[in-house]
Amino acid sequence: MRSLLRALKKAIPKRHPVRLAWHHVKAFVATLLNGFPARKLTIIGITGTDGKTTTVGMVAHILTATGIKAGALSTAFLQVENEREWNATQKTSPSPFLIQKFLRSLVRAGCTHAVLEVSSHGLVQGRLGSTWPLVGAVTNVTPEHLDYHGTLDQYRRDKGLLFAMLRTNGTKVLNRDDASTALFEQIPTMHTLTYGHTESADLWITDIRPTLTGSTAVLHAQPQTSNPPSSAAADYGRAGESTCNVQRSITFPLSLTIPGAFNLENACCAIACAQAVGIPVQQSVDALKTFSGIAGRMERIDEGQPFAVFVDFTVTPAAYEKTLTTLRTMLPAGRRILVLTGSCGDRMREKRPIVGRLCSELADVVVVTNEDPYTEDPQKIIDEVWAGIDPTKTEAHRIFDRREAIAFLFDHAQPGDAVILCAKGSDTTMMTAVGQIPWNERAIARELLRKR
Repeated sequence: MRSLLRALKKAIPKRHPVRLAWHHVKAFVATLLNGFPARKLTIIGITGTDGKTTTVGMVAHILTATGIKAGALSTAFLQVENEREWNATQKTSPSPFLIQKFLRSLVRAGCTHAVLEVSSHGLVQGRLGSTWPLVGAVTNVTPEHLDYHGTLDQYRRDKGLLFAMLRTNGTKVLNRDDASTALFEQIPTMHTLTYGHTESADLWITDIRPTLTGSTAVLHAQPQTSNPPSSAAADYGRAGESTCNVQRSITFPLSLTIPGAFNLENACCAIACAQAVGIPVQQSVDALKTFSGIAGRMERIDEGQPFAVFVDFTVTPAAYEKTLTTLRTMLPAGRRILVLTGSCGDRMREKRPIVGRLCSELADVVVVTNEDPYTEDPQKIIDEVWAGIDPTKTEAHRIFDRREAIAFLFDHAQPGDAVILCAKGSDTTMMTAVGQIPWNERAIARELLRKR
């Protein structure tokens, strides 16, 4: 039977109507077996190319800090109120049976809200079927997973499926600075909230000041959006402050204990999501002061070494550019960025030389190594990343063994430098042709630093 299923999977294209219908049937069966748990929950769905996991964590933190019993499901973790366990599947939108079982566990735990990280694959395949989000948010959309979606335009349309799923009184939260916003605005929803860096957004940030240990900014809110949407407040019995009649924006000091200017953008998205379910901006800003971040997402590893070390889930070209550019602004003059890079197998080969080029342009020392080869030849993947490296702009090295590559960077880092280990994040395994093998980059980094 298993061999027959494998043969069918190879024979039927991934987006063939028959295959997609099978996925949707599985999702409905999963919902039926678990008693339609989403009917008893307020669902917030968050999609995008980068930043989803951290934003999910921020929204869950805001909800919990303001007294709402909530849970969250993301690529990195499953959370019920303040209890968190790691997502062993390492999938953004796992099997619909796991999703529905998790939602049922939230209902049984007395939760009223759930925050779900949503993948484009999961949307196309209906894994989030029968969840009926009240709020849908997008962090950004940049080229990724085009081996499945075909084109960037199709990828955007697939992301937009989240907004088509919203309840009648739903709110979509959009990144005003992202090129996809114009498309998403055409999808009809009762409410829309936008965030970004310009006054055309409902929430926007200025005076951004990132450091290696945190980041601050000034958050601005349009008067009409400084409080929750009236329908959301009425629907969920949460009275906000009275709407301000003064036409100038209302400002709030936004402070995070996690580094990265991009995390301030994620915070804006999270604040808008919380606002859409009735939480005033001020309460969200206060809650985020105590948000400690997500493991493997720009996580600082400190074992007393004289240089900074970060582990991050940077995988897309856009994320590399944003992460390395932000890191540069946080370093004192004359200090260096040392980056560990590579690329995942069995998907989007065209991004590999782009990643190599960005690393050579934005980092001082680059080590290309093995990542998650899946069924591909890992040396060939390294070759394709290496093809984008410009040795005239950076000091570049190829080291196949990932542990040796990390040790090499630590040995060559000087006081005040910053080392960033990209791609693996909070993963606890590495995907290879022989299956999953144990790999915990955070633990390995700590072990190597202690040995020094």
